[in-house]
Amino acid sequence: MKIIVDAFGGDHAPLEILKGCADAVKELDISILLTGRASEIRRVAKEHAISLEGMEIADAPDVITMEDHATDIMKAKKNSSMAEGLRRLAAGEGDAFVSAGNSGALVTGATMIVKRIKGIRRVAFAPVLPKGKGCFLLIDSGANSDCQPEMLRQFGVMGSAYMERVMQIPNPRVGLVNVGTESGKGNALMRETFPLLQDSGLNFVGNIEAREIPADAADVVVADGFTGNIILKMYEGVALTLLGKIKEIFQKSLKNKIAAAVVMKDVKTFKRQMDYNEYGGAPIMGAKKPVFKAHGSAKARTFTSALRLTKAYVESDVVSAIAETVAAAKSGSSAQELEKAESES
Repeated sequence: MKIIVDAFGGDHAPLEILKGCADAVKELDISILLTGRASEIRRVAKEHAISLEGMEIADAPDVITMEDHATDIMKAKKNSSMAEGLRRLAAGEGDAFVSAGNSGALVTGATMIVKRIKGIRRVAFAPVLPKGKGCFLLIDSGANSDCQPEMLRQFGVMGSAYMERVMQIPNPRVGLVNVGTESGKGNALMRETFPLLQDSGLNFVGNIEAREIPADAADVVVADGFTGNIILKMYEGVALTLLGKIKEIFQKSLKNKIAAAVVMKDVKTFKRQMDYNEYGGAPIMGAKKPVFKAHGSAKARTFTSALRLTKAYVESDVVSAIAETVAAAKSGSSAQELEKAESES
């Protein structure tokens, strides 16, 4: 398997990206095509004794920064490392593309260069996050601030396919984030989305409130991108605060340090479960080919985790599963419309 990597995307590029790629090549049995300034990649690798074995380099002179506009990937920065990687993915030169760079530009590039799966209205960010038991998928977490009911229904379909194929959760539970659990709750978007998910054939468990998300309310949590992004950032912030408080308590006194030594194994397990670095990033679901967004602040371990998830995404053929589900739903809808037309004639 060959994964194309934007070597200049993210806060710690290219050094931490190269370190993460080197670890992934050894651990995951993959090859990597790096896109970016070739001379700088080789210089950084040499200075830090990073092996480039199993990696190719495709030169790209420009870099899309976090301050650049999303559409720059198609215009001013069309020769950037991100744009080059997406073009090569679209041309079939790799099995997936991963970048820790500008989220808006990546969504635009995935939509305009790689294109959407036929029938999918919008691509969506879908990170996997920890909960009371295992993990859940949050979709959308920031790609679409303004949504329509049909878009949210499709998010449920895509998220369900991912959790079933990649996370091996049979018949995953799908919940709609709302201000109350009753079907009539929420704004017009939520009220109109509820019956669509109810009739979707998914294992829809109804509306869920934000406080229920960490308590195992659903395996797929559906939200518009504005709401989802707030949930994501709050979730990450609470996790960091909680872990920091636990560390502070254990270091407070000798008695606490002794107690920490006794439960250290369990604490490390808990920390690993709550650490979003374990998941690395999120797929941009709905794109015709696998595109992954790694954390912008990703360091080597986090980026390796993103590549691990990307490999699982490719091997599970989630893109085909989504395409088949959307096609089947469209076919079923057409059949119902034909039957209705015949009965009326």
